[in-house]
Amino acid sequence: MITVSELRLQYGERLLFKDVHIKFTPGNCYGIIGANGAGKSTFLKILSGEAEHDKGEVAVSPGDRIAVLKQDHFSFEEFPVLETVIRGYPQLYETLKERERIYAKETFTEADGLRAGELEAEFADRGGWEAEAQAGQLLAGLGLDEEDQAKRMAELDESKKVRVLLAQALFGSPDILLLDEPTNGLDLESIAWLEDFLIDFPNTVIVVSHDRHFLNAVCTHICDIDFGRITLYSGNYDFWYQMSQILQRQAKEQQKKKEEKARELKEFIQRFASNAAKSRQATSRKKVLEKLDLSDMVLTSRKFPYVGFKPDREIGNNVLRIEKLTCHFEGAALLRDFSLMVNRHDKIAFVGAEHAAKSALFAIIAGELAAAGGDYYWGQTTAVSYFPKENSAFFTSQSSLLDWLRQFSPDQDETYVRSFLGRMLFSGDEALKPVNVLSGGERVRCMLARMMLSGANVLILDEPTNHLDLEAITALNNGLIAFPGVILFNSHDHEFVNSIANRIIEFLPQDGPLGQGPDQNGFIDRMMPFDDYLQDVSVKELRSQAYRSGERLRI
Repeated sequence: MITVSELRLQYGERLLFKDVHIKFTPGNCYGIIGANGAGKSTFLKILSGEAEHDKGEVAVSPGDRIAVLKQDHFSFEEFPVLETVIRGYPQLYETLKERERIYAKETFTEADGLRAGELEAEFADRGGWEAEAQAGQLLAGLGLDEEDQAKRMAELDESKKVRVLLAQALFGSPDILLLDEPTNGLDLESIAWLEDFLIDFPNTVIVVSHDRHFLNAVCTHICDIDFGRITLYSGNYDFWYQMSQILQRQAKEQQKKKEEKARELKEFIQRFASNAAKSRQATSRKKVLEKLDLSDMVLTSRKFPYVGFKPDREIGNNVLRIEKLTCHFEGAALLRDFSLMVNRHDKIAFVGAEHAAKSALFAIIAGELAAAGGDYYWGQTTAVSYFPKENSAFFTSQSSLLDWLRQFSPDQDETYVRSFLGRMLFSGDEALKPVNVLSGGERVRCMLARMMLSGANVLILDEPTNHLDLEAITALNNGLIAFPGVILFNSHDHEFVNSIANRIIEFLPQDGPLGQGPDQNGFIDRMMPFDDYLQDVSVKELRSQAYRSGERLRI
């Protein structure tokens, strides 16, 4: 158990935490949420002892072991994968290493024998005999096969290193588990496995995540960081969101009642201030008015951008026809004879581990990349707007945000352009900031403003949720649900995909045994929401035929 009392932390004039009181108890999973910069990751570091605080106390129950998901993916390059996982339980690892050193001695003294006996008892008590098996099970659940488990960390790509470090944090059933964005780099099966693991985990879990589906699946409580305070809510993310909306509505109603009361008091005072018979009542009401707090009640520091895509014209029946499209990269086939017909009501999510194939398809049909073969045909009524995954080429100049967005606007009036920047949370002098200093999230919001100005009736979005916080993801999610045109997109956000798409296309490996089953050209195409797709029996059969052993579905 962790108990936080009177916690305070201030950086210069910025107050990050003020008088925080909260208790984290075993058997619960706490989701830490808050606006960007609210201090979510800093709070986890304070709990783990990695970061200092100015005032207050963080008390951990005696004997409780804290495990933390490490963010440095290159810290264990020289170690074997299994050993890296076991290092997540320092006491066991130290016992293991000392045991090895004693048994490696050429001469074995009586003192060594006594110490060896103590180490054997400690080793057994801490589960040493099952350590490698447990580490292997954790790694397998996170998608690393026996071949990967036998490697050194330096031999793994970064996505697999992330999984090893997650297994390290989970290893040995720690009493308190601190996880900062644990789903980053995981495929769907690994996320589902992690969800099941955390649901069954008997101890304390404290997690920071932008994945709404994950927070809903695992969290028993939500800790909302806002205005330097942490408010605890029972329930998952959806429950917190509903409660926050109710509280905001109530606050607005209370504010409205206060303003109406003030107006009535002012009218009475003005009316009867000079009336001798009513002067005492007027004076009394004046005192009430002076005590009435009319300042706006601000419930949250969160800012939700406004995302709304309005097509200039309705789309016709002929949208997009793709015929035998082929694309290669460095000698490998990304697309091979890919054909597709897109319909006027389609909102298609492209999923699967072939991320380069998805990006190549989007770039080709957006006119940004030449295909090696095949062709595509847009309908006459279509107007296309494209959101590329890599957008840095758009932000190399020192132009102001205002001038940058103006070049994409049909109306050059400054007020008009500023209104779109305001919707994306760039107000006042922020509109004059040079575009080459923008953060990743700010760039994404600029690209979305550019799309909103286009009036397109077809949107192509290549991983648009990257770099966005929960508020921006929610706003974009709602904007795309309401969009009446065609959407072709991919995203790693499960809730985002499931709530928008009505059609799922999964790319299969181009070097696998294709042409099996009813889907002959390297992809699976189903008219259904994403969750239904994951449970579809025919889809599971096709995937088992097409994928090599060990391949897993990623979105």
